[in-house]
Amino acid sequence: MYRSDLNINTDREGSERKLLTSIYYLLTDDRPVDHFHKNKSDVIHYFHGGSPVSYLVLELNGKLSKFKLGFDVTKGHVPQLLVPKDCWKAAILEEGEFGLLEEAVSPGFEYQDMEIATPDYFKANFPDLWDELSPYVKQ
Repeated sequence: MYRSDLNINTDREGSERKLLTSIYYLLTDDRPVDHFHKNKSDVIHYFHGGSPVSYLVLELNGKLSKFKLGFDVTKGHVPQLLVPKDCWKAAILEEGEFGLLEEAVSPGFEYQDMEIATPDYFKANFPDLWDELSPYVKQ
């Protein structure tokens, strides 16, 4: 949806990145899971509408945090969520027809800066969490 006209130098492959990028994405009842992946940039997730979306955020040290993006703060929802760079994340639409979200990424998103989790990696590095997390790791 948006790619900044400004660039920033990074220590990454290709080094130069857009200062900021932003996208919308939709989880639906027929595609309810955004499987575990991580980015080399900080990502802020914004809830826009539909049903709340659960997020699992896994730090490299194995600390697992759970959040629900939505507007009903009386139920513990958060309307936005920062996922720091290098943290694994998964998003799950647990009920309802859809959840509309937005991500702002800085430095800007590039596919080469994203890593998709593999079962072998998660089993080896997070064995105590494998049973809980395996439904959200792309098989």
